[in-house]
Amino acid sequence: MILVTGGTGLVGAHLLLHLLENGEEKIRALYRNSKNCSKTKSLFEHYNKGELFSKIEWIQGDILDIPSLEIAFQNIDYVYHCAASISFNPDDENQLRKVNIEGTANIVNFCIDKNVTKLCHVSSIAALGDLAQHETIITEENEWNPEVLHSDYGISKYGAEMEVWRGHQEGLQVVIVNPGVIFGPCFWNQGSGKFITSVKKGIPFYSNGSTGYVAVTDVVKIMFQLMKSEVNGERFILISENINFKDIIFKIATKLNVKKPNIEAKSWMLNIAWRLDWLLSFVFRTKRKISKQSAQSLLNNDLISNEKIKNYLNYDFEPIDSYLDKIISINKKN
Repeated sequence: MILVTGGTGLVGAHLLLHLLENGEEKIRALYRNSKNCSKTKSLFEHYNKGELFSKIEWIQGDILDIPSLEIAFQNIDYVYHCAASISFNPDDENQLRKVNIEGTANIVNFCIDKNVTKLCHVSSIAALGDLAQHETIITEENEWNPEVLHSDYGISKYGAEMEVWRGHQEGLQVVIVNPGVIFGPCFWNQGSGKFITSVKKGIPFYSNGSTGYVAVTDVVKIMFQLMKSEVNGERFILISENINFKDIIFKIATKLNVKKPNIEAKSWMLNIAWRLDWLLSFVFRTKRKISKQSAQSLLNNDLISNEKIKNYLNYDFEPIDSYLDKIISINKKN
């Protein structure tokens, strides 16, 4: 039997659908409340696969709740760990560390205790290492430099990976995937969906940094293939391509037929922005909107390599431009 954590999120919901479409019949998924569970059901119905949703065995629980995990892990052979807390608000540091590190440690411990055959952990490019002076492109082999400024989210995902490697040292078969920014439909109020929604409403600024992007369909296809393969103790970067922030915003705005931003957010402007945001949040006790690390990342142009996974699986990623056409068409209808 397969267990999927985070089955009510973008990756987890698409993974559940992909597993069922590819002949997996014994699937269990965690959910925290029925409202979140209905999002996955809506996704299945969007793809006209509503009848498959009823085949999932749903267990109400949480990766921080040991008793619920005791129930969820009964007779489990394979685990896809997709659950995570995602935030770039510095005020959420404790929550990020608790969910992403402690929660992953719980999953790893249960995998070991219940003799699970293999674990697939969904990490992030935020957990990748840093470029040394002689390096020009980020791969799976770059070393993490604690002296470099990282987001609290990145630190928590790196810590989660350390828990997975601990499990591997104790005999657990593992594979880690490090996706870039994941585009996908239907989850418009979170992650990249929220980004598309923001562009639709209109944003005045753009920046000239860049990062890696990938379609959620590619992510789940690769996860499934890696779990079926003999690979063990490896991590794989999952991105289709590196794209400039300005270019991706302009692409989305064009496809949505909305106004493009016309002000470039330069370094000095971003430095003022994160400091002003800190001051306003301190005075008015509001949530942070931009941190120092977030501001710096908007100007980052480090290139990220996807050669390892392309070579290992002989995999061709879907171009982001064509995938954006698909999901923005869905967004317009919604």
